[in-house]
Amino acid sequence: MTPDDAVVAEVIALERALLTREARSSATALDALLDPEFTETGASGRLWTRAEILAEMPASSPRPDRIADHAMAGRRLAADVVMLTFETEHQGRRARRVSLWRRSSGRWRLLYHQGTLVPPAPAPGNGRP
Repeated sequence: MTPDDAVVAEVIALERALLTREARSSATALDALLDPEFTETGASGRLWTRAEILAEMPASSPRPDRIADHAMAGRRLAADVVMLTFETEHQGRRARRVSLWRRSSGRWRLLYHQGTLVPPAPAPGNGRP
């Protein structure tokens, strides 16, 4: 395993922690994982600030134990920046996601996140082979 592989594995573990009920329902956990300059473009198209996420996410309910992720992969873009790409499934919706993690003060924190909904697959026989 190269140093870059080890860093990407560490960031993937942090991203997956954010997909758990424990992290998403805890302002303390979110505060530790979100960069002070965090922003998000949600799958709905809504723009979120760090303050909005910290105020609203822990209060939201119900929460699954964990949001399912698929094909999570990462790439180190700079010494202190890692980009992750993956898909999630939650409440019958699939989304493609991108997260940018930045290391500052010796730890990795989520700087930016974007989700894009994946349209449902067309029904068989709708003019597609």
